[in-house]
Amino acid sequence: MNEVIIKALYLTVIVYFLTLVLSRILGRKLVSQMTFFDYIVGIMIGSAAVQAATVQKNPSLSAFIILIVICLLTFIIDIIHLKSIRLRKLVDSEPIVVIEKGKIVDKNMKKIQLSLDELNMMLREKNYFNHADVESAILEANGKLSVQAKAEKQPLTPSDIYLTPAYKGLTRDVIIDGKVMENNLKYINKDEHWLKKQLVSYGVHDFKDVFYAGMDTSGNFYVSKKQNNKEVPGMHGIE
Repeated sequence: MNEVIIKALYLTVIVYFLTLVLSRILGRKLVSQMTFFDYIVGIMIGSAAVQAATVQKNPSLSAFIILIVICLLTFIIDIIHLKSIRLRKLVDSEPIVVIEKGKIVDKNMKKIQLSLDELNMMLREKNYFNHADVESAILEANGKLSVQAKAEKQPLTPSDIYLTPAYKGLTRDVIIDGKVMENNLKYINKDEHWLKKQLVSYGVHDFKDVFYAGMDTSGNFYVSKKQNNKEVPGMHGIE
């Protein structure tokens, strides 16, 4: 019995780290950007991983091989996918126009079996409650709806009133959970001596007392101190 448990734990750990390594090699993709093909591949990888981890007799070398081959094929397909339009059309669904020039394209709706209720729901999720406000809408390969509002319904931008807003880039993290981000400090041409001076103005004298600190491209410095574990009355909105 003990041997079975140890073997199961051993296989699970191996499969876990193997899957982790393979997923890192394959790259990362947000769930919202995944296509139907990506989901199928994910299910196949998961099934192979479970098979490799749960078979007790003859630790299923074939399952490990299947897992590696699936990931290898996916990696190769992804590379070709970037360079081949034909493969992209084969693997991914093509974007479909469902609203054009303010009118619903019912022919395309039937083609992709999208009901009017589903279209209305997707428009509402984009904060469009009236078809008359929409110039065009495209159902993307990942199932998301891209919507372009009519010119008169689009929000006002600074360029519309001839304003040039100040540039705002990324905020650089300089301290995360008490640890100084050396590379980011170098990127903004600062050092720890400068950082200590900034923290003193916030009443902080030790990097370890800072949960987060960062600086944006305008030179604005932000600090969030670590909180002690002792609860303060009202800190959760309840006295």
